Amino acid sequence: MKKIAVIGSGTMGNGIAHTFAQYGFDVSLADINADALTRAMQTIAVNLDKQIKKGVINEQEKVAALNRIKTYSNLKEAVQAAGLVIEAATENQMVKLDLFEQLSEICPENTILASNTSSIAITEIASVTKRPGNVIGMHFMNPVPLMKLVEVIRGKETTDSTTQTIMELSIQLDKVPVEVNDAPGFVANRILMPMMGPLQLADFIGLDVCLAIIKVLHDGFDSEKYAPCPLLINMVTEGNLGIKSGSGFYKYTAGSKELIVSDRFKKNGF
Repeated sequence: MKKIAVIGSGTMGNGIAHTFAQYGFDVSLADINADALTRAMQTIAVNLDKQIKKGVINEQEKVAALNRIKTYSNLKEAVQAAGLVIEAATENQMVKLDLFEQLSEICPENTILASNTSSIAITEIASVTKRPGNVIGMHFMNPVPLMKLVEVIRGKETTDSTTQTIMELSIQLDKVPVEVNDAPGFVANRILMPMMGPLQLADFIGLDVCLAIIKVLHDGFDSEKYAPCPLLINMVTEGNLGIKSGSGFYKYTAGSKELIVSDRFKKNGF
C-alpha cells in the first residue's frame, strides 16, 4: 500500500497528507475548494521547514515529500488508485455518511476506507457502504506530524485483516496505534472533553469541534455528565472558535497570546 488518498485539506487533512508523504507514500489530497488545497500545500511547506530547523528532515527530504503530494478537486480522480482513503472532512455526521456512500461506489473493491472522526460511530459510517469490513477509524491527534497516538477504531463488521493493516501502517509512520472500541468519543475524547481543563488545547482543536464531540457524547450516553457547558455553546455561537478565528479561551495575535478566560467566565455568570 503505497498510494493514499486524503479527503479534506484542513488542519487534520493536510497534517495527515504531510505525514504520509514524509514517510514515502504517494498522497492524493482532495478538497472541493481549490483555494483550500493551495493553502494546505503552503501550510505543509511551512511545517516541513519547521522540521528542517529542528533537524528532523533536510531540504532534499522536504522537496521529495512535497513532490509526493498531488491535489485534486475531483473526488473520483483522487481515489481511483488508492489502497487507503482517509476521510478528514468536517466533524459532521451527515457529511461523513454522504461521503462514505460515494466512496463505496467509486473506490476499488479492496480499498480500505478510514475515517479520522474523533467521535462519530464507525459502525454507523460503515453501514452506508457496500464494504463494511473495509471501514475503520484512524483517528490522528493534532498536530499530526508531531503527535504519536493513533486511535484505531473497529466497527462491528471491520475485519481482522483491515485492522491489522491499519495498525501496521500506523507503525510505519512512527506512530503508536491503539485499538479501541467503537463507543462515543472513543478513548481520547471521552476522557478529554468532559474535563475541558486544557483550554489552550481546546482552542487548538477548535471549540466548534469540541462542541460537536461533546454533543456526540451527550447523545450517545444519554447522560447529563456529558452535557456541553453553556460557556462553550455561547463562545461557538459568537464565533470565538479558538486559534482559527483568532479568539477562543485565549486571544491570538501575531507573536502573542493573551489569556481572556476570566472575562469569558464573568460574562457568562461564573
